[in-house]
Amino acid sequence: MRPRGPVLAIDGPSGAGKSTAGRALAARLGYLYIDTGAMYRALALKALRARVPLDEEEALAGLCRASRIELAEGGKVLLDGKEVTADIRAPEVSGAASRVSVHPSVRREMVARQRELGRDGGAVLDGRDIGTVVFPDAEVKFYLDADPALRARRRHAELARAGVAVPLEAVEREVRERDHIDTHRPVSPLATAKDAIYLDTSRLSPEEVVEEMLARFPSRP
Repeated sequence: MRPRGPVLAIDGPSGAGKSTAGRALAARLGYLYIDTGAMYRALALKALRARVPLDEEEALAGLCRASRIELAEGGKVLLDGKEVTADIRAPEVSGAASRVSVHPSVRREMVARQRELGRDGGAVLDGRDIGTVVFPDAEVKFYLDADPALRARRRHAELARAGVAVPLEAVEREVRERDHIDTHRPVSPLATAKDAIYLDTSRLSPEEVVEEMLARFPSRP
């Protein structure tokens, strides 16, 4: 049983280090870690495999309702009982996830699931609308950011470690395009919550990011 505690919301653009920091922070606190971006990626992967057009909102919402998306120990992601942890990190899935996530019906379904996962507290959630929409009353909110070119290099290195060869220029183009989509979508756009703690991670190591977050956490264990 996880300890009772607050909900910690972490928002920010792709490549800012949200997932790495969120997973490490949850481990330090003994909290549940919920990677909401992985949920959208899993749905995007299923849509691509099923050839569901990414602009057909009701079809995607129906696909979402019929999908079982689980976030397991060790950062594993299961889609309908099968592990897709590596599959959802492919570049085409990243692009599809942004397109899938713009649809209000899809977001409503996902937000309901995310709220259910974190309703008992003692949870760290990262995404793009956690502190503004999913848990606007979260006790602690962070917004992680970094220079787009640096975020692209991080993403490029991550793909290389996974054995995916993509030119750095293409990765940076994808990062900037996703930033534009996420910040300009009409529903739940990426934004900094008014009461969020802003952290620029450009010059910080993953360990330093976590220490900075813990230093600002009012009830650090």
